Amino acid sequence: MTYGDPIVERTVERTVDRPVVREVVREPVVAATSPVDTIRRLVWLAFGVLQALIVIRVVLLLLGANMGNDVVSFVIAVTDPFVEPFRGMFRLDEVSGASGSVLDVAALVALLAWTLVEALVLGLVSLADRRRTTPVA
Repeated sequence: MTYGDPIVERTVERTVDRPVVREVVREPVVAATSPVDTIRRLVWLAFGVLQALIVIRVVLLLLGANMGNDVVSFVIAVTDPFVEPFRGMFRLDEVSGASGSVLDVAALVALLAWTLVEALVLGLVSLADRRRTTPVA
């Protein structure tokens, strides 16, 4: 067993004076990423980081995290510009608990909205993907 390039086998039929001769043609497959694949991966990465930070924001606020902590203030500051457009969309933006915990409804709406934007961007990027496919005989 070798671990080099994968091999694709296809059968080619030839007719030679009545008998059918079948021979297997072995072609190496070279895995290469297209520029569209690279763009798609960058979009996944960017939106994945944003979505993770928004989820962390929701959890930190639910647990009543100390806003004086550097990590907490960093997460809140980074995610604020992405959550702010969704504030005021509903009458209920936040639900506060007696212990200081906050359910940031605007952040949950932002998470959903940015996920939909990601799907739209990935769909647009996929339109540019023009791979040629050849049928295998």
